[in-house]
Amino acid sequence: METLTANYAEQIALYKQSGDIALRNDIVLKNMGLVKACALSMRNMYVKFGETDDVINEGVLALMDAIETYNETKGAKFETYALLKVRGAIIDYIRRQDWIPRNVRKFSKTLDKANSILYNLNGRVPTTAELAEYLKISEDKLLKMMAECSRTLTLSFEELLYEDNINEPSVDAPSDSELIREETRKVIADAIGELKDKEREVITLYYYKNFKYSDIAKALGVTEGRVCQIHSKAVLALKAKLEPYFKGGLD
Repeated sequence: METLTANYAEQIALYKQSGDIALRNDIVLKNMGLVKACALSMRNMYVKFGETDDVINEGVLALMDAIETYNETKGAKFETYALLKVRGAIIDYIRRQDWIPRNVRKFSKTLDKANSILYNLNGRVPTTAELAEYLKISEDKLLKMMAECSRTLTLSFEELLYEDNINEPSVDAPSDSELIREETRKVIADAIGELKDKEREVITLYYYKNFKYSDIAKALGVTEGRVCQIHSKAVLALKAKLEPYFKGGLD
């Protein structure tokens, strides 16, 4: 891995010095697997309104920008830097589509806020019944809305996490930034470990195994709508647990 990274650094430096587009394109081709994997891992968020090829194109543009702006002296591997740029570009692309109905977006924010308030008030993840009571709606309606909010909640969770992506490979030589990444991975792993069994399984299949909702539904023997509900509940729990760390612990 160190040799590969060193080669990328050398190739990028040579490209910037020579302006040889063929050299840049060679770097792009060698990293297309990274772009495609990132696009596929986020497909549940855009599958209803976008094509994977379009998302990959956005990723390629971000990869090209990563080549232009990469600075080896900052200490990050090129692959790590490129992954963050690609993931951020895909999130921006999804946001630009304005694909979430206004009422769903509004309820998602209300639900997220209610979840955080109850979490801080009680010192634990609120139950569905507690959320429904706080929002003054029935549990059945809450579950229905949670299924509809699944993708927008996922997107807000991705925005919280993408700079310290849970799938990010570790580097070979520890550094200050790597120690922070290791601590972050541990915090995320601990938070996932505290989820209920079904929630933990859905999160694992979605984020680590890159399963689609339909694939998770088949694996668990439930409906896709039920998977969306479980995923929303898990994401709300994780956001409540992790937001203090990301917004305070890393300042």
